[in-house]
Amino acid sequence: MTNPTHDLSHLTVLISGASVAGPALALNLRRYGARVTVVEKASDVRRGGFAVDFRGHVHRRVLTEMGIWDEIHARQTHMGRQIVVAADGTPKVDLPAEMMSGDVEIFRGELADIMYERTRDRVEYVFGDSIATLTDTPDGVDVTFENGPPRRFDLVIGADGLHSHTRSLVFGDESRYLRFFDHYVAAVEVPNELGLIRTGRLYSEPGRAVMIGNYDGDPDRAGALLVFRSEQLSYDRRDLAAQKRILAERFAGLGWQGPTVLAALAGADEIYFDAIAQIHIDRLTHGRVALLGDAGYGATMGGMGTGVAVVGAYVLAGELALAGGDHRTAFAAYESRIRDFAKGCQKTSGNAGPFFAPATERRIRGRDRMYRLLASRPMAAFLQRITEKSATNIKLPEYPKPE
Repeated sequence: MTNPTHDLSHLTVLISGASVAGPALALNLRRYGARVTVVEKASDVRRGGFAVDFRGHVHRRVLTEMGIWDEIHARQTHMGRQIVVAADGTPKVDLPAEMMSGDVEIFRGELADIMYERTRDRVEYVFGDSIATLTDTPDGVDVTFENGPPRRFDLVIGADGLHSHTRSLVFGDESRYLRFFDHYVAAVEVPNELGLIRTGRLYSEPGRAVMIGNYDGDPDRAGALLVFRSEQLSYDRRDLAAQKRILAERFAGLGWQGPTVLAALAGADEIYFDAIAQIHIDRLTHGRVALLGDAGYGATMGGMGTGVAVVGAYVLAGELALAGGDHRTAFAAYESRIRDFAKGCQKTSGNAGPFFAPATERRIRGRDRMYRLLASRPMAAFLQRITEKSATNIKLPEYPKPE
């Protein structure tokens, strides 16, 4: 039983998105008794995706209180060192695991699965559907769906990613908030021709790069991450063939494992492709609607987005419990606590594109020299402290603890 003052069993909450932020909030809200519905346009929980990491005492505290810290450790990638190579595969720089993988690293899909399994019997998940319209009223939010019947909820939370539909419905078109960082990123599964086991290799040419890694220990599989510098492109995010054409043009003639990666792209049934970008929005809440995770303060890569989303979910649920479900009080406190923290983490991602794909040969050499310096033990420890500074730059209150 929860403390009656902090009992949220009277509160109905619709969460849009079942990637990471959505199930994280569902888990936290259910601890206080809230009645939660998660709607997800995909047919199942979103498995797969990049490996994500957690670092520092704030992440550990939140994941521990959510009851999932030990399971994350049990299912972590155990990723080892990553090596920058020349076109012939010769090692140039050896990067220690902690430099890239934080305190603990797990596949995004594994993390989502952990939280889904913890909530599936206590949370209503509606797959294969999405929000069509929202009407915010003094007494609740009237929601229509693409497929299901209309319903009313006390609160609606947009946790539907960088290209949030919920944000567009309530706060306006994405173009007002998305900041493009002159690079694109793609990911595709490739054959493990290099025989990698929980290690990775990074190769860069001016304005483009490919990293191949094996994260799960399967000797037959590997994943390729592609980054390239570009003007902003116009393309349909649902058009796989168009995305393949863009990548084939941009990576034509790439050395090292370029032919292998291009062949894998040509035959792939699924790839990830997106701009390296961030969301910058002045307000995270409007009436009875709030934004969480990438929908409100996302960064494509390098901004510790998963850690920020999980912390944000913990804070939002905690503030609602402190306020006894009063969304006005809770939303104001959530915005106040999370805004600067999220912005600080976003700052670490601004150089993600040039980090992988420096624009010139000279900059590639300069980056490699910097890597060698950072890979030394004293500098690696210094870099880890700098990275953790962003991840821990938030003071969390003592939220109510459900019995």
